[in-house]
Amino acid sequence: MTGRERIIAILAGRAPDRIPVMPITMMFAADVLGVRYGQYARDYQILAEAQLKTAELFGFDYVSAISDPTREAADAGAAIRWYDDQPPAVIENEALFADKSALVQAKGPHPLSGGRMEDRIRGIEALRQRVAGNLLIEGWVEGPCAEAADLRGINRLMMDFSDDPAFVHDLFAFTVETAIRFAAAQIEAGANMIGIGDAAASLVGPRIYKEFVWPWEKKLVDAIHAAGGMVRLHICGNTRRILDGMGALGCEMVDIDFPVPMNEARSAMGPRQVLAGNLNPLAEFRDGTPRTINLSLKKLQSQAGPHWIVAAGCEIVRDTPHKNVHTLAKFAQTHYADILVAPSLP
Repeated sequence: MTGRERIIAILAGRAPDRIPVMPITMMFAADVLGVRYGQYARDYQILAEAQLKTAELFGFDYVSAISDPTREAADAGAAIRWYDDQPPAVIENEALFADKSALVQAKGPHPLSGGRMEDRIRGIEALRQRVAGNLLIEGWVEGPCAEAADLRGINRLMMDFSDDPAFVHDLFAFTVETAIRFAAAQIEAGANMIGIGDAAASLVGPRIYKEFVWPWEKKLVDAIHAAGGMVRLHICGNTRRILDGMGALGCEMVDIDFPVPMNEARSAMGPRQVLAGNLNPLAEFRDGTPRTINLSLKKLQSQAGPHWIVAAGCEIVRDTPHKNVHTLAKFAQTHYADILVAPSLP
């Protein structure tokens, strides 16, 4: 099987020839290519080259156009601070919708307007030309809560949930409409899967998630499916209180970050949901050894079962030893049969 075939098989409920490997790499990939991260985030050609080199070096089954969470925000007019060797960031005290009335007149950015969204689309086109169908291509959009936090400011948004619920829904509608257009353009360019990054959703409780966040995430997931793409949900942080909702979105793949025990995620989302993760990127992965990494992956495999993809809980940090990343990939290549016989671990 090719990497693309392997991932599609497991997401469709069929048995792949081995476990797919899909860790998130951004700053790590830039370092593999030997470029500053500001270059990686600004130039789609550099991003594509870094992803291809990283996938080839470590035997990953996919490449991704993920880079940072400011692409939609930048094109909407948000103030962005750039760094030479770190990801760009929204300037929160200059948030685009710090004044709520600004949302009334706002028009969502077009993904092909020559800005940062289009740069990602061109990156996907470049990846499609190079992978020849052998690797799965992943695009990326910001989820409703994460993008709303960027445009409104995280502290203001958290107050808005109680102070002005109607405004939150209007703001989420703006973010999701932008994400739907952006996702569709990436799929047309060649993305097989769209990652939805909604980190801020881990900061809310079950009631707010169910009332505000989940319906808009669901609309985005359904729209990506309608456009012909698969969905990878990635919510950083401790999502233990919203696991059941995450599992009910209908995503082909759900990343589990390291604060969440894998057996809890499996129990909450049922036996068929494909899960990915969730080594602690620092304590277990960067600072681990091949032996300890193999032991941790073995336990995760037992808890997750056959519907599981090898990855860290979040992004592979940039100073992770290459031998540890090779260990991650080798585990997937050599332990698939163990899923069928391993006992469940606590």
